Amino acid sequence: MSLWKKHEVFEKNSFVLLVGILVVVAIGGLVEIAPLFYLKSTIEKTEGMRPYTPLELTGRDIYVREGCYLCHSQMIRPMRDELARYGNYSLAAESMYDHPFQWGSKRTGPDLARVGGKYSDAWHVEHLVDPRSLVPASIMPGYPFLAENRLNTRDIQSALTVNTIVGVPYTDEQVENARTDLLGQAMPDSDAAYAFEERWPSATVRDFDGNPKEVTEMDALVAYLQVLGTMVDFSIYDDKANSR
Repeated sequence: MSLWKKHEVFEKNSFVLLVGILVVVAIGGLVEIAPLFYLKSTIEKTEGMRPYTPLELTGRDIYVREGCYLCHSQMIRPMRDELARYGNYSLAAESMYDHPFQWGSKRTGPDLARVGGKYSDAWHVEHLVDPRSLVPASIMPGYPFLAENRLNTRDIQSALTVNTIVGVPYTDEQVENARTDLLGQAMPDSDAAYAFEERWPSATVRDFDGNPKEVTEMDALVAYLQVLGTMVDFSIYDDKANSR
């Protein structure tokens, strides 16, 4: 029997064709789903990645609250024009502690995946207060009230607790001292800052909004923006690629 004759059964019998499709889809689905039952993680561990500090996490919540994700993505695709403008393409591990992730697909404004360290804290503060003072063509709204709103510390311990439930590896000590660490990261000369550095040795401690009198929502949002794209040392990957 020729190959056509064997395939003719499916071509002329819709029920047999339907069964065949279901079998193929089922096999394909099992191949994709079955590994998830025995793999602890599908994300390759990347050196340098850590959970957000309480201040950064609060800044991220403010970022979401104000709808920043509606105009800014946080996902650099592996395409030449993207790499030339924004830098190294995004790794899955960079979003492993984001719930939900902020990849996005809308770019009314630029992608922010590598914005950390690109500008000074003062630049971010001025830009958030009055975007057109630095970028005349910007259509971004201003957020001057962030510099006036004292940061709410009431819910941060609960926020860290919820994140641990979904797999973010906060320690019991970090959760217990969340409120102190939230303020300590933005108060470099305080006792809370010294305790913060012991629990978060790789995080930055400084007055992000330029107002040492109080910790504001501006502190939190700038702290979040300044950490984006800074945890992974991409020179390690470049060196590995060049040595091959």
